[in-house]
Amino acid sequence: MSTQLPPLSLYIHLPWCVRKCPYCDFNSHQADRFEANGKLPEDAYLAQLLADLDADLPYVAGRAIQTAFIGGGTPSLMSEDFYYRLMDALREKLTWADNAEITMEANPGTFEQEKFRHFRQAGINRLSIGIQSFQPNLLKTLGRIHNRDEAIQAVDKSRVAGFDNINLDLMHGLPDQSLDMALEDLSLAIELNPEHLSWYQLTIEPNTEFYRRPPTLPEDNTLWGIQDAGQALLTQHGYAQYEVSANAKENRRAAHNLNYWRFGDYIGIGAGAHGKITLANGEIFRTRKTRHPNHYLNNLPEALVIKDAIEQADLPLEFMMNRLRLFETFELQDYQRFTYQSVPDALIKACEIALKQGLLEADEWKNQRVTTTEKGKLFLNELLELFLP
Repeated sequence: MSTQLPPLSLYIHLPWCVRKCPYCDFNSHQADRFEANGKLPEDAYLAQLLADLDADLPYVAGRAIQTAFIGGGTPSLMSEDFYYRLMDALREKLTWADNAEITMEANPGTFEQEKFRHFRQAGINRLSIGIQSFQPNLLKTLGRIHNRDEAIQAVDKSRVAGFDNINLDLMHGLPDQSLDMALEDLSLAIELNPEHLSWYQLTIEPNTEFYRRPPTLPEDNTLWGIQDAGQALLTQHGYAQYEVSANAKENRRAAHNLNYWRFGDYIGIGAGAHGKITLANGEIFRTRKTRHPNHYLNNLPEALVIKDAIEQADLPLEFMMNRLRLFETFELQDYQRFTYQSVPDALIKACEIALKQGLLEADEWKNQRVTTTEKGKLFLNELLELFLP
């Protein structure tokens, strides 16, 4: 059994957006429905975030925070003052690793761009800008409120503000999108020279407007063509694919998401935030904070959280569902390091079956170091089924 707890990250959720996008299934709420005198309840939300964190501090167990991610919603809607106060409080309450990666999601709108310099001064050192597309018709279909020029300006202004680590979120497989349209979007994103590109296919999720009124999506052959040509273009320009939908320049992979996918721990605070915690006794559980902002704001911290224990029988699948998203070699002993449990025989046998089926490969199986093959990437669901309890 491992004697060291997994690395620890922090996730902070801000649940408000200007408008709910028709494809979005995240916990986001239209801001003007919660405003008083044109302002969001920033003071109350900050106080509740910190009370929420105080309740979770025992789970830190002496560990330094390696990464933090401020997601939403649209976190950049909040004021500069909100982030100065938040970051000051986080520095007081937590120990931080040297050069900890601290990411904020931001939208390209002009209003948010004016705040970038303050976000950087507050201590946020990585920006993730939600562009999704540069094409006016597709932006309108997606419900986005920025335009092509604002998207480009957002990257320029983030550089002026001092950000040297930027991710662009870009979608493909959009309604009525052709191969040429998808590659035009991707080419422009590459020209903006971000350190990281999250390039992922639109999926229709329940509880979204697109689910209730499905748009016309490209045919499967077009989707395959977009994926193949897009990945070739990314590779050509130095963006290596290291996860299903993540591409990065050398040494610029997202440290926060890597911790998720390697089955590290993370505390989640804010309305609807999720967490995953390992205790010194070997217990592993996930946390979910209450979703609705009003309920979150008006209850004591102990009423905000739901805990779901991960049963030992489910651990192999839970671990591999995360770990196999990453296209890198890993040792099966990582299972022991991140779960506090010995590597079960069933996990080893499942890997041996996957090796025979060509879904995994190993240079030296005696060292139990495996990598997902190209076939395994294409048939990831079939690969994961081998690890079902």
